[in-house]
Amino acid sequence: MINVATLARAITALGVDVPEGAPGALLAYLELIAKWNQVYNLTAIRDPQRMVIEHVLDSLAIVPHVAPPHVIDVGSGAGLPGVPLAIARPDWRLVLLDSSHKRCSFLQQAVIELALSNVAIACERAESYRPVEPATTVVSRAFSDTAHFARIAATLARRGGTVLAMKALYPHEELAQLTPEVALKEVVRLAIPGLDAQRHLVIMTTA
Repeated sequence: MINVATLARAITALGVDVPEGAPGALLAYLELIAKWNQVYNLTAIRDPQRMVIEHVLDSLAIVPHVAPPHVIDVGSGAGLPGVPLAIARPDWRLVLLDSSHKRCSFLQQAVIELALSNVAIACERAESYRPVEPATTVVSRAFSDTAHFARIAATLARRGGTVLAMKALYPHEELAQLTPEVALKEVVRLAIPGLDAQRHLVIMTTA
């Protein structure tokens, strides 16, 4: 597994400031994923170097585009991007939303072991979940196509809230299907240190 100093340098290269203990906590999180992957298939990526790049750095790359302080991560899976965001920004409040009890069990354990007091787990379908407080930002990395995600996100975010869809290639066809619940603001190409592949962030606002 990559060491703390190397990860800290990679995060600096990304242009994101994190608290002093964040790199160590992020590595502990990846070790927890690797441990649970032996029983549950949380992620197809098993190589430690790729996990750092495609899980941690990929998640942290969206930090400048998140409107704090209340974030809902839809289809959180192994906690991506929600857990890295929670570690990087302890003053934010995050809800990790996933319908799989298996994945939610992992997320609960991660919250306990990493002492993430700013994280709550919601184990239910995104279509039926209603937050106590509408989010300032709703984000998803691998939940659904952009239009479907945007329609659901509009029920979770406050009016004028931020909706972020993390994508690999530029989603031309998906953007053409957007409905009036959201307005497209821009699509940003993200630069991830060490990643030789495209990453895009679709930035929308709720109507």
